[in-house]
Amino acid sequence: MQKITILAILVLCSAVGIAGCTGTPATPVTPAQPSGPAATQAAASPSGFSLEPSPTDVVPDNNAVSVIVQEKEYNANIPVVFDGGKGQYLVKSASVTIYRSDGTMETVTLGIKKGDLVNLRGTKQTDRVVAYVSEVNGQTYKVADVRSEYRTR
Repeated sequence: MQKITILAILVLCSAVGIAGCTGTPATPVTPAQPSGPAATQAAASPSGFSLEPSPTDVVPDNNAVSVIVQEKEYNANIPVVFDGGKGQYLVKSASVTIYRSDGTMETVTLGIKKGDLVNLRGTKQTDRVVAYVSEVNGQTYKVADVRSEYRTR
């Protein structure tokens, strides 16, 4: 009887430990405010301009499509590929916007056939690429929002 009680207490303590109930909650980390030329440049940029990605939209499973932002090349070109998906037949148009670290932005049209490619002219610093897909039902979804960093050796 005593062995069963000890075993039950041991199992209960293990379950609490595995669940993570023994730790203290993590304190939220607040990002440091940037300083120097980048901070000045961001403040002088038009409203809505940010190099920080935000969450993408939740697309219904039957409407889902994929846009792949590939790794930035040595010459700062960023290949973006329309990869299709279950909802490819519903896509009316696709566009890609690049937010460059020099404070400029550009929007280009992306083809809507699987494998269609557009090369964006980036900078040799970190840029942000956002892809939007408009469907025949009138909905527009943000399907990709990534930072594209320049490769260093």
